[in-house]
Amino acid sequence: MPHRCLTHAEAITRAATVRKLSYELDVDLTGGAERFRTITTLRFAAAEGTSTFVELRPEELIGATLNGAPLSSGVIEGRLELPDLAAENVAVITADYAYSHSSEGMHRFVDPADGAVYVYAQPSITDAPNFMAAFDQPDLKASVALSVTADPSWVVRANGEGVQESPGRWNFAATKPIATYLITLVAGPLVARYDEHDGIPLGLFARASYADVLDRHAAEIFEVTKACFDRFHELFGIRYQFGKYDQAYMPEFSWGAMEFPGCVVFRDEYLFRGPVTDTERLERAAVTAHEMAHMWFGDLVTMRWWDDLWLNESFATYMGYRLTAEVTKWKQAWTRFGAGRKLAGYAGDQRPSTHAVAPQQVIDTDDAFNNFDAISYAKGCSALRQLVAWIGDDAFFGGLRSYFEKHAWGSATLADLLAALSESSGRDVEAWAQVWLRTPGVNTLSPIIEWAADGSYASVTIEQTAPSGHPVLRPHRIGVAWRDDAGARHRTDVEIRGALTPLPALNGVKGSDLLLNAGDHTFAKVRLDERTRSSLGELIKEQPDTLARALRWGSAWDATRDALWPVEEFLDLVAAALPSEPDVTVIESVFGIARRIAVPCYLPRERFAWGLSLLERVCRSIVDGSEPGSACQLAGARGLVSCSGPRLLHDWLGGRELPPGLVVDADLRWSLLYRLAVLGQVGEAQLDAELERDHSARGEQEATRCRAARPDPAAKAHAFDIVVREQGLSNRLVMSAALGLWQPEQEELTRSYVERFFVELPRSEGRSGDLLATIVESGYPIYEVSQNTVAHAERALAGELHPLLRRALIDETDDLRRALGARAAARSA
Repeated sequence: MPHRCLTHAEAITRAATVRKLSYELDVDLTGGAERFRTITTLRFAAAEGTSTFVELRPEELIGATLNGAPLSSGVIEGRLELPDLAAENVAVITADYAYSHSSEGMHRFVDPADGAVYVYAQPSITDAPNFMAAFDQPDLKASVALSVTADPSWVVRANGEGVQESPGRWNFAATKPIATYLITLVAGPLVARYDEHDGIPLGLFARASYADVLDRHAAEIFEVTKACFDRFHELFGIRYQFGKYDQAYMPEFSWGAMEFPGCVVFRDEYLFRGPVTDTERLERAAVTAHEMAHMWFGDLVTMRWWDDLWLNESFATYMGYRLTAEVTKWKQAWTRFGAGRKLAGYAGDQRPSTHAVAPQQVIDTDDAFNNFDAISYAKGCSALRQLVAWIGDDAFFGGLRSYFEKHAWGSATLADLLAALSESSGRDVEAWAQVWLRTPGVNTLSPIIEWAADGSYASVTIEQTAPSGHPVLRPHRIGVAWRDDAGARHRTDVEIRGALTPLPALNGVKGSDLLLNAGDHTFAKVRLDERTRSSLGELIKEQPDTLARALRWGSAWDATRDALWPVEEFLDLVAAALPSEPDVTVIESVFGIARRIAVPCYLPRERFAWGLSLLERVCRSIVDGSEPGSACQLAGARGLVSCSGPRLLHDWLGGRELPPGLVVDADLRWSLLYRLAVLGQVGEAQLDAELERDHSARGEQEATRCRAARPDPAAKAHAFDIVVREQGLSNRLVMSAALGLWQPEQEELTRSYVERFFVELPRSEGRSGDLLATIVESGYPIYEVSQNTVAHAERALAGELHPLLRRALIDETDDLRRALGARAAARSA
């Protein structure tokens, strides 16, 4: 149903009207495969004679009453008017809603493995009206009492504790006040594993076909959860407030996870079917801790409006990686952040669409969606690391404890948090926030070195610059590290203020391997001095600290992305230093950049084969030099599959010439088939046979991606049709087709689709702006690096577009311009 997005002005007006709100939801999931019914009862107080509206997007409105009188206005643009309110009001709205296949509302999934049906509610920012009538804004928090009618064989879980009072009839305890974006239920023939910690009941849930997978991972997930609860209680001083703590791993979930209090939902890709690397296990732990942090940031204390999204996501990202490093076995969590998500934050902050971490204004919910990005997550996290470096742990957590105590079960703003932190630290945190949180753009820190005749530092100065569009110089508290001529390593802390900061402590020191931002406590691009640059490969290999190595790689990539270094120099560095890298998180982060961006996008087209061959040799070296069965061996093998020719792929698929310890499971088999599909070495019959072998949701997605990747005109036509036209397919299958469509080896075959992509996708009907944006992120023709592609994109951007689609096109086109700049700066250009 077409609907109007909610504006901030409307939310302010409604929040002033509605008070003492509660919901009663009666959801019937037994009405067939297309629809379900919800009876929503809203109880609230208001000033007599005022009016407001409630949001809902039903397939059919069955009935609606306000204080016993029928409402006859009907639903218009997703809204139902509630006129002439009394002091105390009861609205009862009965409606049939459509199940979602894009994880927007009440999602329904049929498991190909066994035909079992699963359902879950994903309200996202604006999708609660897809399964209930709601005052859908974050500051109208309310108690929610839920009843569900479902198949008697199903298990149903929700925010509150539930009881099956009769076959198929579940009643759940009313929650404490929560926002509508935090309401959920999960249902189906779920398998469950239970535990308890410190008085908190713990539950893990997954679909029945994943029972064995859940069993393999339950102990580790419970271990991480328990350790994080202990640390959160210690740091925050307020215990977890929502009773039980369920973690449900559900199919086709749109986000990584969602922090529903009492019932967190994860995408079930986090239940790994086969062997995985420590990077993947680390990321699962970080996401687990991230969602747990939301029980305080977002659930207990909720942002008043979406302009304070960072109060949720920046804090949860910071606490997620911090606790992973502190209380789990993956101590290199900040290395993974620095070599992965933080680079995405740097990229986002240099795009035309950049915004402040805490913007002054978010005009409506479409605008809010656009802020769910690497700035709110990665840059915001980095800003908090800088804040902690400035005021210290004691002041930081003292302020947070005061903030939680004062605003528990209510809503808060940036001003509320800054006041608490200023009081606890005795510092002007508001002034800090003005430059760090209220202004966009990334600073660059560069060493200016004068060398003495004896090879010592005559002087060292740190120069800070800012982009012309956002000329803000920020204070930075950073570490500066170097190695002396005896090989010993040293570090000192420095306060950067203004354009130039001298480092007199280094005058006369015979040093090398100068590293700015040692410890990675600020958000700034770091340039290298020429001596460091000239010997960077050896310096990386000699550096014992994994985070320091990640920072070196980050500097090299920033310079390449900014077209200051030729891309071949970055790839030469990959060849020199990556084969000996002992940390798999660094291997996977760096190789991912090289394989996804540097070789297919930044290298001139005629050098693609050279770049792919270089990466193939790197991966062979990693595989050959790794312990059998190790994470590094698996990372190297995956990379090798993505670069290799047919012979190795066929051999491994047939179980021949395998490195000792390497397991070719279902997921690696699909990777082998995908690469063979790109090379035109696999046909439909073989893909059908593999799908019969792996008749699962993941198998269907991988088969769709493989079919889209085949260099066959009919395959490309079918994949393109899936991408640009709504066909009732799940979000995962659409993404799979988009990911397979464009290949650097197939530019001639797909060139005719480039213009059509920009013309036809905006006309796609029946899709939300969020889904269209996701399709652009997966299906943009990134390998068609030309001014012609930019021109097609600019023509599309000149037209009328959904705001989320426009933002995605702007970002992807900016990346395309970066690729053009990198190709112009290449040695072979």
